[in-house]
Amino acid sequence: MKLLLDTHALIWFSLGDDRLPNRARLLIEDADNKIYVSAASAWEIAAKYRKGKLPEAEALVLEWGQIITTLDLIELPISSAHALKSGLIDMKNADPFDRMIAAQAVIENMAAISVESEWDSVGVIRIWD
Repeated sequence: MKLLLDTHALIWFSLGDDRLPNRARLLIEDADNKIYVSAASAWEIAAKYRKGKLPEAEALVLEWGQIITTLDLIELPISSAHALKSGLIDMKNADPFDRMIAAQAVIENMAAISVESEWDSVGVIRIWD
């Protein structure tokens, strides 16, 4: 199965945080699954870390490549198709990072590990609890 991590799922998985549901953690750890992380997550984490909103993400900011490799994650770049879908997707949520990751999940036909229930209404197959 191809899974795309929302930013909070990535952070919580990398930190071993209990806020990530056990089912989600097991799916991420299952070697038969391919786990992707969006370039939008790197952008979001860096921006929020710089503003002091995500001090717990310091290791991700400073050692992104090494952590992604160690966790056996696959980076998903942002394409123009992703950007167009993100801009057009009919969601009340105006957060550009959420919109981008939701758009990528739809276009790439990936289930998303995310708490964002609004994504269900735009065609994202979402896994959380």
